[in-house]
Amino acid sequence: MVGGRQTASGDGRRAVRLAKWAAESPCYRAPMSATKKFQVTFDCAEPERLARFWCEVLGYVVPPPPEGFATWDDFQRAQPPEQRDSWSACVDPSGEGPGLFFQRVPEGKAVKNRVHLDVRVGTGLVGEERLAALEAECARLVPLGAVHVQTLYADEENESCIPMLDIEGNEFCID
Repeated sequence: MVGGRQTASGDGRRAVRLAKWAAESPCYRAPMSATKKFQVTFDCAEPERLARFWCEVLGYVVPPPPEGFATWDDFQRAQPPEQRDSWSACVDPSGEGPGLFFQRVPEGKAVKNRVHLDVRVGTGLVGEERLAALEAECARLVPLGAVHVQTLYADEENESCIPMLDIEGNEFCID
């Protein structure tokens, strides 16, 4: 399985179709009182570096430093050495998307992610136009440290997508 899709069979592709249906289906909407805000938390080795990477990927920003500190550097210098760069975050400047939180953990990544982000850059595009948008975004992200895993080309059931790795090896897809 690569990028949430089975490469040898259609099983993963079915899950992608169902997820897209759920996101687009008006009958699948939960009542407003039932919806929850959430953030996505990454365990990582270098929280500040990973947060800045994801800010570039998503167009997010690092939130202002805690009250009483003019800059994040000032905040970090005020921490005991073992707590410096122990966490970071990035947020959607419009306030609409989920926040991302990055926390330092001692162990490295050992297995494939069970959850990954699909970064939507080809919404509404199909065929060659969609593939060109995905490839352009991939070309923008590789110099930032992302790794292009492979390109999954459109078939009779699915549009193209590009599985990638972030700077700490976390899987995500350009979709």
